[in-house]
Amino acid sequence: MSDTDTPLTKWLGAKTAKALADHLDLHTAGDLLYHFPRRYDERGQHTDIRALEVGDQVTVMAQVRTANRRRIKNGADEMLEVTVGDGAGGVLGLNYFGRKQMWHDKYLRPGKWGLFAGKVTEFRGKRQLNNPEYVMLDDEDGASEEIEEFAGGLIPVYPAAAKIPTWTIAKCVRVVLDNVTMPDDPLPATLRAGNNLIGLDKALRWIHRPGSYQEKGAAQKRLKWDEAFAVQVTLVQRKHRAAAWPAKPRPRRPDGLLDAFDARMPYELTAGQRDVGEEIARDLGTAHPMHRLLQGEVGSGKTLVAVRAMLQVVDSGAQAAMLAPTEVLAAQHYRGIAELLGPLGIAGELGAADESTRVTLVTGSLGAAARRRALEEVASGGAGIVVGTHALLYEGVDFADLGLVVVDEQHRFGVEQRDALRAKAEQPPHVLVMTATPIPRTVAMTVYGDLEVSTLSQLPLGRSPIASHVVPAAEKPAFLERAWKRVREEVAAGHQAYVVCPRIGDDASPEEDAPALDDNGKRPPLAVLEVAPLLEEGPLHGLRIAVLHGRLPADEKDAIMRSYAAGQLDVLVATTVIEVGVNVPNATVMIVLDADRFGVSQLHQLRGRVGRGTAPGLCLLVTEALEGTPARERLDAVASTTDGFRLAELDLEQRREGDVLGATQSGRRSHLRLLSLLRDTDLIGEARVAAIELVEEDVDLVRHPALAASVAALVDEERAEYLEKG
Repeated sequence: MSDTDTPLTKWLGAKTAKALADHLDLHTAGDLLYHFPRRYDERGQHTDIRALEVGDQVTVMAQVRTANRRRIKNGADEMLEVTVGDGAGGVLGLNYFGRKQMWHDKYLRPGKWGLFAGKVTEFRGKRQLNNPEYVMLDDEDGASEEIEEFAGGLIPVYPAAAKIPTWTIAKCVRVVLDNVTMPDDPLPATLRAGNNLIGLDKALRWIHRPGSYQEKGAAQKRLKWDEAFAVQVTLVQRKHRAAAWPAKPRPRRPDGLLDAFDARMPYELTAGQRDVGEEIARDLGTAHPMHRLLQGEVGSGKTLVAVRAMLQVVDSGAQAAMLAPTEVLAAQHYRGIAELLGPLGIAGELGAADESTRVTLVTGSLGAAARRRALEEVASGGAGIVVGTHALLYEGVDFADLGLVVVDEQHRFGVEQRDALRAKAEQPPHVLVMTATPIPRTVAMTVYGDLEVSTLSQLPLGRSPIASHVVPAAEKPAFLERAWKRVREEVAAGHQAYVVCPRIGDDASPEEDAPALDDNGKRPPLAVLEVAPLLEEGPLHGLRIAVLHGRLPADEKDAIMRSYAAGQLDVLVATTVIEVGVNVPNATVMIVLDADRFGVSQLHQLRGRVGRGTAPGLCLLVTEALEGTPARERLDAVASTTDGFRLAELDLEQRREGDVLGATQSGRRSHLRLLSLLRDTDLIGEARVAAIELVEEDVDLVRHPALAASVAALVDEERAEYLEKG
């Protein structure tokens, strides 16, 4: 056992080790050494107090401005009021209550610098910490033994907890570093030299106690490299193993269904659709399973590409299944594919083409007789194309010969769900994964690094532009009134509208609907069931309005969408159930209420529901977020561009990157700590090249056992399984 596996109780004592375990989930020397500083402060440099958020547990470096005692509770008790400043106009109050706390004024003297830790609260518009812990950085009186941890120029500030402040963590790290014997460096010397990386021992020492910015930078580069390399090795290994799996080739057959479909298509494929179609056709013809990601802007024609791939597989005598995340989208795909195929998709019925198949829908809400018919068609192979929700994964849904799985909006599905559908084939089927959420290059390399990626960037001819504007409802209520008038104008011109709300409303379950107040007492998000009656009685009085949300029965949702698509409704008040796949070319305007409650990519997806016909689209983002706030800036960015890839980068900037890396897939500790998908693009690319070279020589790292163990530690078992299943 390496020293890094040693329990912390050996060196820190039972009480401290228990606190680290209970509050920070740190149990061994290795756990603590991989608990990296969040940032580094330098004496005399301030923390930006104005950037602090109410409710955050923070550690602030600041200078004491004033310290005054005053009586409270009719003079029966005392409090110590301290103000600290950041040197740039930011002021924070520190409050100590009770006579037993008055000794703090001995150390909290004006002019002194310190680190102060506590939870940010607000009283009468002023930020404050109540009874914060602290350590003074120039304390000649020796107020704290922790002061020696900050003898150097750079002061590490750790992710901490209320019971374990950063200086206590720093002290524990020093004890471990003074005692631990590091294991041999798992990264081959040639890789370290070729990529200008320092050794692991030095990196772990410098990351915690850097003597300079150069040492800090060198340590971070090495440890980021380890994280990126571990993920890339895992992905490249998966790609190699998948390439060795057997799969039945499904080559294109001349004069089959696909040729007949192409011949009856009323418009030409775009150049992008033709190129991507050829890539997929080649993959389907090989004896190894295709594993391809098809990404493209909203409306770029991904579904048409997928239909052509499915027809190629049907021509080979097999079946294709399309998995959709919602019943609304599954029904929409079913109708859309049936309409595209026409007589080619009604085999056995009057008017069917000589060369034809059947399209079958399988959802959880099918009635008993319809479900029995559908399952028979699937099991017999009569249904060449099967469209469904997660109901396709259930026992009793058996395919005659499943050759291709198309997963739409794959980020909506768990790994186990996708794996369950693949398991219904005798041999691994070909897999085509589709997303309309553009993926930045680093995410593609890191999360989808085992897939071949195809991109559709060209919109089909005839698609109309979409204009987007922010409507600041709190600052300019007249703008919101104008928005409702705009809806009436579009309806009067023969068009239709969407109104989107963040939640359903009424008595929703906590899982579906969470209208909790936030730390600032902000009202709950607007709800479909509350907004629709107000619109019917108010600004949209007299228009034909319906509501659509996830709690409606499937047949009712389907009936509403059919009515809307047929032009029998003017306005659809909905949740994000319409976010993907819904295609009503006559819809020209969308109003998103409480738009700041949605993510960037979600807003981009939503507005893709309008402008799908020949008339231009309009998306109005209604918000009470004030100008200059991060929420408002995010909406301004969405309104300023329809470039999905730029918005994907913005989305990545604002999301927790651990979510993107899959750290939340596992309830256990993951050592992915430093890597930034946004800032470390080049480093990730270099790590990928190195991983490809190494794995091509030694797929299972048999000749590099220490490296294999390191990869397993950095990409834990559940995370590896998540990547393995794709």
